[in-house]
Amino acid sequence: MPREKYYVVWKGRKTGIFTSWEECEKQVKGFVAAEYKAFGSREEAETALRSGYDAYKGKPSSLGKWKHASVQPIIPSVCVDAACSGSPGKLEYRGVDTDTGREIFHFGPFPDGTNNVGEFLAIVHALTWMSKQKKQLPVYSDSENAIAWVFTGKCNTQLKHTTKNALIFVMIHSAENWLAENELDDDAVLKWNTELWGEIPADFGRK
Repeated sequence: MPREKYYVVWKGRKTGIFTSWEECEKQVKGFVAAEYKAFGSREEAETALRSGYDAYKGKPSSLGKWKHASVQPIIPSVCVDAACSGSPGKLEYRGVDTDTGREIFHFGPFPDGTNNVGEFLAIVHALTWMSKQKKQLPVYSDSENAIAWVFTGKCNTQLKHTTKNALIFVMIHSAENWLAENELDDDAVLKWNTELWGEIPADFGRK
């Protein structure tokens, strides 16, 4: 059963808190410079509505929720996430320090990508970055597909190879080659518990 979401509209045809994307979309679709964001609880949404859009612009809606959870992620660690506008569409991915949110790397946008491909590349990028830095930290991702691809060593995407996304496929092959040459521990990549911890710290802060 999908988790209930609350949509805050700071600037739109109507402002306030809406309990479905359909209602929120009516207020913001086609509205110039609309300001809105989804939250996991009414309490978070009410706080956000009072605080104003600037406090949340470009940030995960549940940033820092994990710090108050009964069971917390491993610290220090690295979190990764991807964003893709369309499928295929413009793809970017990044990795951040879980505790501080400091960005470690950010790549893209690349044309004609998919979110799962970005999640896969982000995980492998984090692993290769740590190898170069001689660090051994867990990598958190909220994508079960990407995590499975990493442990099988194969990016099992249905994305079609085009002239526009040729670079993405070069990166995929490079990532697969690295995985073939490096054995991963079972806890090298972990699933981010979104329900308990809120949005992953590497989230791009979009709907």
